[in-house]
Amino acid sequence: MVFQAGTVALKEASLEIGSGEFISLIGPSGCGKTTLLRLLADLIQPTSGAIRVGGKTPQEARKSRAYGYVFQAPTLMEWRTVLQNVMLPLEVMGFSPTERRSRAEKMLTLVGLEKFAKNYPWQLSGGMQQRVSIARALAFDPQLLFMDEPFGALDEITRENLNLELLRLWRETRKTIIFVTHSIPEAVFLSTRIVVMTPRPGKIETVIPVDLPQPRGFETRETARFFEIATQVREALRKGHGFEVQE
Repeated sequence: MVFQAGTVALKEASLEIGSGEFISLIGPSGCGKTTLLRLLADLIQPTSGAIRVGGKTPQEARKSRAYGYVFQAPTLMEWRTVLQNVMLPLEVMGFSPTERRSRAEKMLTLVGLEKFAKNYPWQLSGGMQQRVSIARALAFDPQLLFMDEPFGALDEITRENLNLELLRLWRETRKTIIFVTHSIPEAVFLSTRIVVMTPRPGKIETVIPVDLPQPRGFETRETARFFEIATQVREALRKGHGFEVQE
């Protein structure tokens, strides 16, 4: 994959993801994690290779509303209430007013924000805004959820709480989630498998299965197995060299 002025962003990256998995992409800045996510989402086009999303091309998957996308920033409309923000994609898709409201209210309940439906984004904390963003991405019931480092700007306590919330949502909805992160502990805590990428041009160094039992809680981070898997990820990153990760 050549990206911007001849820069090779991804090269020889091959990966198969099963339905219902929680996959984390981790690697140094500029290794192509977000590029890979955008290729899957049909936001940019590959210069070579083939991509299939649920048996469809990325363009076909986008047109069939197969995925929701959560960006690094919540990207909420400040002049719309929380409920109206969640209803936005449903409006664009032509759902009836009754269906829009019903789906949005259900999603807000799912993320624990039903009491804030009439609030505006500027009245919410950063973590609450990201929960609204997740509710919006799930409102039209996509098969997949793409998440591009959604908790990176949050403080550690909020981030850990949202990790718990995200795992609960994943267990309840059984969506396939592809999650970009720079944090080793976050990747180990959330994932069924971790894809470790090398510096640009991005390649897949290794794929590490995470066999920690579900449901996971704060105590999971203190187990010997958690530290063993974290060490595997760290060693894989070091093998690829030139990494920047959060300990």
